[in-house]
Amino acid sequence: IVEAHGGRIWAESDGLGLGARFTFTLPTVGEAGTGATVGSAPVSAPKERDEPREAAERLPVLAVDDDPQTLRYVRDTLAKAGYAPIVTGEPTEALRHMAEQRPQLVLLDLMLPGADGIELMRDLRAIADVPVIFLSGYGRDELIARAFDAGAVDYVVKPFSPTELSARIKAALRLRAAAEPSQPYVLGDLAVDYAKRRVTLAGRPVRLTPTEYRLLAELSANAGRMLTYEHLLARVWGGKSGGDVRPMRTMVSKLRRKLGEDAGNPRYIVTEPGIGFRMPRGRATDAGGAGLCLAPPRPRGLHRRVRATSAWRWGPP
Repeated sequence: IVEAHGGRIWAESDGLGLGARFTFTLPTVGEAGTGATVGSAPVSAPKERDEPREAAERLPVLAVDDDPQTLRYVRDTLAKAGYAPIVTGEPTEALRHMAEQRPQLVLLDLMLPGADGIELMRDLRAIADVPVIFLSGYGRDELIARAFDAGAVDYVVKPFSPTELSARIKAALRLRAAAEPSQPYVLGDLAVDYAKRRVTLAGRPVRLTPTEYRLLAELSANAGRMLTYEHLLARVWGGKSGGDVRPMRTMVSKLRRKLGEDAGNPRYIVTEPGIGFRMPRGRATDAGGAGLCLAPPRPRGLHRRVRATSAWRWGPP
């Protein structure tokens, strides 16, 4: 890779005798005076006449790339598409922006100076579980597969058009919206508001780490289903645990303490020994705010209905 005067030239080859691909990134005329900043502060989006959304309604999107030219290009694309761009070329600044400004999506360069894009993605998602799209000049199949295996939602090879990038961002956000429950989970005093990423117990906020929240959200969003250790490791830890379930068990114990549970008789998080965990079905509030009981189907045979404190269960006669 050769970088000079705001431009970049890099070459990529699949092996000896297989040729090489050259990619050029050149500064355009007049960019020296644009005043674009790559650093600690987010770049303000220029006001678009034809953009109907107000600045307060723009979804924040974080872009991390060490190439100033690419960063300016992505920033302008995001602004014109109606997003609030947050741009930086520094991995440490990216982590700070993630914690402070809570972007809804991350555009991440795969190769950053002194940092591996895959590891940075995991660190970013440890702060907030948001979709990550990789932007890279490397199109080798093994790199793309590695990114998807680590949890990326998309992989875009440079160069790309504003139309393509905008379409991929919209698709990723649509998938994210479809994957989240539309209504909060409510069981007794516990409430999980997925839209606000907020957990309350008897109306009081419960302070959870990002990973604790992801674990609770995954269990409550699948209430009534038993989730295996393997499923939870993949969904919550992204395979980073190496298959070790001990950190998960420790985190469940911490969650139970924060929720005021009796480990010997848990009300919210139930252990299926040797298999995984589950949460009982709760209530989903409808548009009018009324509670809708989501009780499990009644088994066949003679059974009597036992009224629990906050959920229905079926017991033997």
